[in-house]
Amino acid sequence: MFLMAGEQCGYLLSLRLYKLKERKIMFSGIVEEAGVIKKLVKEDDNLHITVQCKFVNELKIDQSVAHNGVCLTVVELGDDSYTVTAIKETLMRSNLGALKEGDLVNLERSMCMNGRLDGHIVQGHVDTTAVCTSVTDENGSHVFTFKYDVPAELKRKGYITVDKGSVTVNGVSLTVCEPTDDTFSVAIIPYTFENTNFCRIKEGTLVNLEFDIIGKYVSRLAAL
Repeated sequence: MFLMAGEQCGYLLSLRLYKLKERKIMFSGIVEEAGVIKKLVKEDDNLHITVQCKFVNELKIDQSVAHNGVCLTVVELGDDSYTVTAIKETLMRSNLGALKEGDLVNLERSMCMNGRLDGHIVQGHVDTTAVCTSVTDENGSHVFTFKYDVPAELKRKGYITVDKGSVTVNGVSLTVCEPTDDTFSVAIIPYTFENTNFCRIKEGTLVNLEFDIIGKYVSRLAAL
């Protein structure tokens, strides 16, 4: 079957969405709640994370939940909390290894495929971390600037930010402002600031980034 470049892109995206639908692990970057870290237990290279949240009675074992944008599987349920396990690779590529008891973590359950996509397509696979370099109060909103380090080879594969494009920061779907080769800014409205862990992000805070999957596919197709 011969497809033009644009058709190839659409076909690959449709195939990817079909696979995500089968596996039921797709997110939108719209955080449901900022849960509280109740307990952290290290076991060899793994970290068992117990989180307190309001929707715990709606969860079930083996369900996927994004934590600061990292897709993890529920392995244990309690009365007001649940437990997930992060492996070594996850801890190395995200900020989960830096969590402390009492920290807030942004939570989102996998989306229903018949629902509205209010954010953008988020896989729950964190690409890298970034450091907050500044927070500015803009008289009602806040502007956060982040700096990240991505090798040139990965940038060519779409691990970049573009003006007015989408990026996921700690699991939150946001619009990019003023991107450079290794920085970008986002504007946070009061609701997002108050209902996610952005209220605790300050200069020097480490956050998780997931770059836009569509940009990665386009970059890959352009390289073929």
